[in-house]
Amino acid sequence: MRVATWNVNGLRARQEYVLHWLRSRQPDVVGLQELKMRDEQFPASEFEAAGYTAVTHGQKSWNGVAVLAREAMDVRQVGLPGQEDFGSRLLTVEVGGLSFTTVYVPNGKDLEHPDFERKLAWLDALGEHFREHHDSTAPTILCGDFNVVPESIDSWDGDRLAGTIFHTEPERTRIAYIQQWGFCDLFRRLHPSEKTFSWWDYRGGSFYRNHGLRIDFLLGTEAISGRLQEAWTDRPYRKKIEGLTASDHAPVVADLN
Repeated sequence: MRVATWNVNGLRARQEYVLHWLRSRQPDVVGLQELKMRDEQFPASEFEAAGYTAVTHGQKSWNGVAVLAREAMDVRQVGLPGQEDFGSRLLTVEVGGLSFTTVYVPNGKDLEHPDFERKLAWLDALGEHFREHHDSTAPTILCGDFNVVPESIDSWDGDRLAGTIFHTEPERTRIAYIQQWGFCDLFRRLHPSEKTFSWWDYRGGSFYRNHGLRIDFLLGTEAISGRLQEAWTDRPYRKKIEGLTASDHAPVVADLN
């Protein structure tokens, strides 16, 4: 079973690119973030033609998450309870014998902006939501764009950027709290010392200079990580392909037995 997460940075601009990736990589379940469209605007028929059913939690112009799957899905949660005013950022489905949640964590903007404290509150609410409504012994995946760099190794210049947005202890503490419930980082489980990234700024040649951050994760419970075969960042799909422009994020992929 192949699972993946991908912040597509606007599906209208990326639809053909995402379809190209689906044909190439053939994932079974994919969490998407930052759709930037309402549910009724989602091109469900195009994805159905490619072999995927879609469940969406969209929003006009901003945010928005979706799950694509080859199998039928049962929707379990739409939106993070108590955090609805921060937009469409969480969706949970049951599919293929597992609980699959995709999230788009608020960016936080900068340390002085009110959204930074709201980001921390959102992460707190996410941690409590899993403790109250999920079973850590069940096969469960939480994936998405977390907008947090967990460790220095996950940043192109972790020492210089320490204490800046995405690199702060309050953000890292909350990611650690979420994982303590029963999650492990699937990529890090297999690649504990590899310095690789999932996001690169469009500006300043960041991708080609490899000035990136690892902020997109597939987290799995032991029932998932025990099935883990491989996990990787799909860096080729951060490049322009056949004239199609990539997102500023690359997909993150894992194969389970």
